[in-house]
Amino acid sequence: MRSLRLAAVLSIALGLVPTGAHLFELPAKIRLPQQQYFVVQGIYRGWAGFGAVLIAATTINLILAMALWRRGERAWPAFFAGLLVASTLAIFFIWTFPANRATSNWTLVPSNWQQFRAQWEYSHAASAILMFAALCLSTLAAIGTRN
Repeated sequence: MRSLRLAAVLSIALGLVPTGAHLFELPAKIRLPQQQYFVVQGIYRGWAGFGAVLIAATTINLILAMALWRRGERAWPAFFAGLLVASTLAIFFIWTFPANRATSNWTLVPSNWQQFRAQWEYSHAASAILMFAALCLSTLAAIGTRN
């Protein structure tokens, strides 16, 4: 159980790294002119692999919730942590991914690129907030149970 609890917390912490970066860069980056914004967006090439971390974090936290429930322990923090991480994937596919597609991963400038920029930036900010809440819940699940 200790390893499972640690994996649950660490998987979410790892998933918080890129979303946290997006959240903290937002105030400066949202004001960049079009050319500079598109150059900066190029640094995110290859970050799609973090999707695997989110899938793992969702799965591990739901497994932890099931294991805690079977032991008669409080399972809701791990369960909701898993759901919050899963919701970040939904946010990605509803708002972030369409912006990536419309701009060919920020290599094509559509006439309404500012709309896609806002959609992309704020969807990442929302995901960061959800990931932080998930980290808090997963931590609560990890420390609030028996060995």
